[in-house]
Amino acid sequence: MSSHPTPEPLQLSLLQGFPATARTAGGPPLAADRPVARVLIESPLPHLDRSFDYSVPAELDDDAQPGVRVRVKFSGQELGGYILDRVEESDAGQPLVPLHKVVSPVAVLTPALQELTARVAARYAGTVSDVLRVAIPPRVVKVEKELAGAELSAQPEPATQAAANHDPSGSAWTRYRNGAAFLRHLASGGSPRAALSALQGFGPDGWPHLIAQSVAAVRQSGRGAVVVVPDYRDLERVQAALEDLLPADDVARLTADDGQTPRYRNYLRILKGTAGVAVGTRSAAYAPVRNLGLVVCWDDGDDLHVEQRSPYAHTREVLLLRAEQEGTACLLAGHSRSTEVQRLVDAGWAMPVEAERTVLRRTVPRVLNTADSFEQERDPLARLARLPGAAWRTAKEALERGPVLVQVARAGYAPSLACETCREPARCPSCQGPLAIAGSAAVPQCRWCSTPAPTWRCAHCQGTRLRRGAAGVLRTAEELGRAFPGKAVVTSSGQNVKATVPDACALVVATVGAEPVAPGGYAAALLLDGDSLLRRENLRAGEDAVRRWFNAAALVRPATEGGIAVITADDTAAVGALLRWDPAGYAQRELGLRTELQLPPAVRVAAVTGGSAAVGHFTASATKLLAAEGVELRVAGPAPLLQSAALTSAETEGQDVRTLLFIPYAQATTVTRVLRAAKAAGAAKRTEDPVQLRLDGVDVL
Repeated sequence: MSSHPTPEPLQLSLLQGFPATARTAGGPPLAADRPVARVLIESPLPHLDRSFDYSVPAELDDDAQPGVRVRVKFSGQELGGYILDRVEESDAGQPLVPLHKVVSPVAVLTPALQELTARVAARYAGTVSDVLRVAIPPRVVKVEKELAGAELSAQPEPATQAAANHDPSGSAWTRYRNGAAFLRHLASGGSPRAALSALQGFGPDGWPHLIAQSVAAVRQSGRGAVVVVPDYRDLERVQAALEDLLPADDVARLTADDGQTPRYRNYLRILKGTAGVAVGTRSAAYAPVRNLGLVVCWDDGDDLHVEQRSPYAHTREVLLLRAEQEGTACLLAGHSRSTEVQRLVDAGWAMPVEAERTVLRRTVPRVLNTADSFEQERDPLARLARLPGAAWRTAKEALERGPVLVQVARAGYAPSLACETCREPARCPSCQGPLAIAGSAAVPQCRWCSTPAPTWRCAHCQGTRLRRGAAGVLRTAEELGRAFPGKAVVTSSGQNVKATVPDACALVVATVGAEPVAPGGYAAALLLDGDSLLRRENLRAGEDAVRRWFNAAALVRPATEGGIAVITADDTAAVGALLRWDPAGYAQRELGLRTELQLPPAVRVAAVTGGSAAVGHFTASATKLLAAEGVELRVAGPAPLLQSAALTSAETEGQDVRTLLFIPYAQATTVTRVLRAAKAAGAAKRTEDPVQLRLDGVDVL
């Protein structure tokens, strides 16, 4: 190998890259053409994030092609990897170890995917191996056998003719400013970039059909598309809308929820070109669609778009990198608009696609705020009530016309408890976690360690009586059942999330993000616990609350059909955005404030987490390297990751800390390169505790 395996085992700390030649000592005969394979080893170690040279035995010549999976000997171990390239000579000065075996002759790693994963790893200061773990599904042998006789090319593309019958002029896009022009540009082979503010979440004009029509338009030009949504419920809806306009065989679904076999089968269908549209959750962003023409991300503000494993890449950023790399069109759509998308709009990178006010007024529901001055005069106690009189009257009237959605902030029955006497939060005697109850007759139980606390006693006043600090979805459903006798109550939360509900007259109580879709739309929506959402200690609390409100209100019938959404939060800028139905205005305001304060997304942020000594050493090393390149960063920390009055001084000293580095975009390329190198150097030395390096985490501020 070059930097690279030799016949004798080496310690990983010695693998610093030394020259080698393309020969083996007393080994099998080599391939006559390009006998050196450059292999990326599957390893989480940052200092092994590079290619290593291996010789190609003649017997593996036909199968050992760029993009295939292989097994190699490395430092006395047998590891998996991918062949990146085949070359004539190696720059190593010693014999190479031969490839051990070719796992599969299917080239699952295309050149475009190889470049994309390298870009994603560079942006997030991670390793290519970690990105490939997300991008390429695990191998399933029986699937490869099924498709062994399939042709590698399918021309013409299966949906081209069917998509040609789709008329963009008759689509729902005509209701949006720049909408029809966007579709025409796609159909003619162009690559426009748009930020869509969709109005409705149900019916024939709902957002799934808007996305399907944009995909049908790009298929008219003979190009492919990638569509990424947050969860399986959105996936089901988009897939159904796509299959209404395109042949089912042209749509391939990629999601880990389906299991390894269906996911790998669909991946190979896309790879072979028998499917031209990939739709799915996070990993679908890497789908190897041929002749890609459009990438779509729905509701990019949803934190389900963030990969939960290193390097924690966000779907939106992966698709933006891919759009730039392959010169494709890009559609960032949602009922609201994230500050990241607003930054792209302000920079002129994306064109806003929005409805005119006249169209908006006849499409969206009327919004009522129970905390405004008019309602306060009519009901002075409305601010104190969880269900003010106006909300109760709205629900009662709407239940005569159809289902009513009730959005609450918390799952469970009573997710927080407090002492009846002194109002101090009730804590677990074992771990100091918060206590909760799962039902009206349930015993208090710790939410952290699940330990029951039937004989709880307050540590402050020695009281033994508990009061509910907040009502969850189950408690809310119980109360509404008593308030509206004779009406059915349906809940959607936790492990019991419903995708749809019938158009029957019923109360549908759901936690934020778990709202089912009613085919004909809800007659009304009650958005409760708004102040709780806004009070969360997070930089994005307001932005996230607005997104959740718009997503729920978009499921309500238009005002012309009697649809109404009632919000009970205090009158703030976030509430005002919903009252005016102006998500773009709120995003622009929020982005302006963060730009003034130099907070994300006006700048990028890197979070370094770990032991105090390790974080200090890493930050000092990175800062020194950056100073040598003329880069100075704003640094915040280190600060304890968890702060609790229950921790002793010894426990406080031993807990993890976090340091934040704020990175201007103009210097981001240099900074991420240096951080990546510092992480690799620390891993190679193995003399200190590891640190977690995470860029642009949505939950670090």
